[in-house]
Amino acid sequence: MSHMIDFQPPDTELVKPEPRAPRRAFEGFDLASQRQSLAQKITPILTQISQALTQAKSLILSVSAPVITVLKPITGLGWTMIITAILSWIIGARFGWVEGAILAVFLLAGVGIGALFTIGRSRLEVNLNLTPSRVFAANSAVASFEMKNVAGRRMSAARVRLPIGETSVWSTTPALGNEESFDDIVTIATAVRGVITVGPVMTYRSDPWGMVRREVAWTDTQELFVHPKIVALDELGNGLLRDLEGQSTLEVSNSDLAFHSLRDYVPGDDRRHIHWKSTARLSAMSGKDLFMVRQFLDTRKSHIAVISDLEASHYSSEEEFELSMSCAASVSVRTVMDDMDLTILCGDNTVVRPKSNYALDTYSRAEWGSRSLESEFERVVREAGDASFVVLVTGSKVGFEALQRGCSTLPYTARMLVICTSLGEKISMRSTSGFIALTVGSLEDLPRAISGGSL
Repeated sequence: MSHMIDFQPPDTELVKPEPRAPRRAFEGFDLASQRQSLAQKITPILTQISQALTQAKSLILSVSAPVITVLKPITGLGWTMIITAILSWIIGARFGWVEGAILAVFLLAGVGIGALFTIGRSRLEVNLNLTPSRVFAANSAVASFEMKNVAGRRMSAARVRLPIGETSVWSTTPALGNEESFDDIVTIATAVRGVITVGPVMTYRSDPWGMVRREVAWTDTQELFVHPKIVALDELGNGLLRDLEGQSTLEVSNSDLAFHSLRDYVPGDDRRHIHWKSTARLSAMSGKDLFMVRQFLDTRKSHIAVISDLEASHYSSEEEFELSMSCAASVSVRTVMDDMDLTILCGDNTVVRPKSNYALDTYSRAEWGSRSLESEFERVVREAGDASFVVLVTGSKVGFEALQRGCSTLPYTARMLVICTSLGEKISMRSTSGFIALTVGSLEDLPRAISGGSL
């Protein structure tokens, strides 16, 4: 029998809880202040660590410097013998082999005997001469050195090394008595432009087996500048670059060379410019003391800026790049010969009004770069803002739009000539409202292109 129970819930009222604001993580935590506090605690610690490392480095260098000086003369063969001796000693001690210990002693004794050959120092007077110090590519220079024994005693024969670029020239001096000398001459052949380091003159003391060798440098290093090949150009006052030197302007000046007219005297004018014949005639006609002074047209001395484009993407080959260096060097040499102001912009180097014998050193150091033409023209404005003529030497891959944008940054008074090198191409000229673009296929074409003939 089943019973059904009728369940009645108690008479209660459910109360709905009030909503609470969500709690945020790290409530009451100021991140900025904690960072600042942490930085204040860590900074002194890092400073102390840095100071400790600096002191440790100085200590290690001071302790290791004498050790390095002592061990530096040991050659590769010497180190091989030392390492072999150590291994032989360890193996002999480990296995009880007397032969290992004997071999170790023998090898170490050999290195010690070799070191005895390097003890002592010669007293020499050594002079290194480089003649000339600047040559054009494919020409030769002569390096000579003289060694004089000033030790007051006889010096045994010595090996001498003269580094020249990536190679070295070796020679052997005879035994020299007191005040005796030895000299040698080396011819340096050049093929391409660049800078060749010559020296220093070094002497070697070594044992007969080559285990220990001590090297002493007696002179400083000198540089041989190999300039790019150039071609002779006519005076830049002719041809495409005419109307530059001493060109009269429309600006009136009170003191110059180009006479313009006469005007009335104004207090403050230089009395040296009074035209006395006109003054006497005018005074006689008017019956008054009237003075006339000369007035001149301002003339300007030419200032040529030569830009070498070193951007690799503007050239089709390295030979084309070398041709551009030769063209820029030829224009620079002619500018100096014509006694014009010159500014050379080549890579990171800027040379203003160089002397004739230093004008081409910049081209000897020129290498591929990544400067844009816009930045080069901006440099012209900064470094040679008064330039009356700008010559840009570039390759065959340069864009014409880039040339137009670069020309627009120049002062309106500056004229521009672009020389594009393209191997094997015939001479051509392209003229726009802003500049003249020449294309030359060889260095021999440059004089005709510059003179404006036989295009």
